[in-house]
Formats: sequence, structure tokens, C-alpha cells
Amino acid sequence: MRIARIQTPEGPVSGRYEDGTVVADDGTYTVGRDGALTYPCTPSALYCVGRNYAETLDQMDYDRPEEPDFFIKPQSSLVGPEQPIRYPSWTEELTYAGELAAVVDERCRDVAPEDVPDVIRGYTVLNDVDALDQQGRTARKAFDTSGPLGPWIETDVTPYDLDIRTEINGEVRQDANTELMLFDPYEVVSYLSRRFTFRPGDVIAFGSPANPGTIEPGDEIEITYEGVGTLRNAVIGETV
Repeated sequence: MRIARIQTPEGPVSGRYEDGTVVADDGTYTVGRDGALTYPCTPSALYCVGRNYAETLDQMDYDRPEEPDFFIKPQSSLVGPEQPIRYPSWTEELTYAGELAAVVDERCRDVAPEDVPDVIRGYTVLNDVDALDQQGRTARKAFDTSGPLGPWIETDVTPYDLDIRTEINGEVRQDANTELMLFDPYEVVSYLSRRFTFRPGDVIAFGSPANPGTIEPGDEIEITYEGVGTLRNAVIGETV
């Protein structure tokens, strides 16, 4: 099942996504006519793991981490599918990262790896936008529109052996599989749950394979995870 949120003039509405509609408790909403899809959950934070693919370590000349290496994006970084990514005026090196992300279903802490499926609502797609020329991860990764998320939450998929493909203006830039992760998704969720109390809607992203090249205003980014969906966003120049 796919769970989506549609932004209507009266506010966001959540429900089951079916063929361009969101079926909610109070009726059926048509995407485009009644509103646009927005990010599919409202996390208190986005917990993101970096350096989780060997090819990324090679590309960036990173050491292999002994345990998951993570950082946090704030809720204010979020944008939904088809919403623009603003290219900040203070960077000259903006890049992307197509990541699989889990959405937490219930308040939890200290979750064993084998129990992770019981606390996860489903999976979605995150684009971890990164201003590479800035100092420190917060400056690089926590700004407005740096966290495109969507298009929905897929509940009927497991995070193993999923193909990933990222295209920039139709050119394939990432082509990999989640089996290439250094730390598997259940291991990552368990590890972070020993440090943070998760709340319903929180997002945990599992890192990205190597992402050659940067993005510029006018570029369109499509990130597809097999069995989950395609997140599509365009880059625009920042307006004053």
C-alpha cells in the first residue's frame, strides 16, 4: 500500500494513494485538481547515514567507518515531490544523493535489529542535497529545500536487494543496489534507536552510492528505488 499526503487549500490530507488519487477518511482527492502531493510524513527530524557505500568511500577518499556515521536534517529542510530545490546563493558546489529512507510508525527506543520491521511504517525516497563547499555537515546539508522527500510511503516492500537509479536531465548518474550498503537498514535503525527516541513520522535515510557531478539551476533530478517509487524535483535559482 502507498500512503501519501496531498496539500489542499484547507491543509494537508493523508490517505491511501491510488492511480493519481489520495483516498482519505473524508473522501477522495485527485492530485492536480484538489492539490499537489507533498512530503508523505512530518518527521521531528531526519536521521541520515553517510559513508554507507564502498564506492562513495572511494570517490570521496573517506575512511571506512566502524559504525554508522550519521547526521540530522531538520524538518525545515523538507520539500515534496515536484517541488523546487532552491540553489543557495552562498554555494558554488551543489550536489545530490539518492537515498532509501524508512518512516517510523510508533514511538520507540532501543529496538533490536530483528524487531525493526515492527516499528517501521514503510519506505520512501530522500534526496540528500549537499552544498559541498561549505564547512561542516550542518552548513552543508541542513538548509531550506535540502531534503526532498517522497513521493509516498510504500508499506509493502523490504529494504533489501532494491535497485536504485538517479537521473539528471535523463542522464543516469547513480546505478546501484541496496545490497551494497556497508551497514544494512535494520542495523542502522537499531543503532540509532539506542541514541534517540523515535517518534511517529521520523525518517531514517540509509546513505547513497557515489554521486558523480553537481547540479545547476534548470536541472531535473529523478531518483527511483525499485518497488518504492520515483522522487522528482527541479533545481531553481534562489530568489531574493
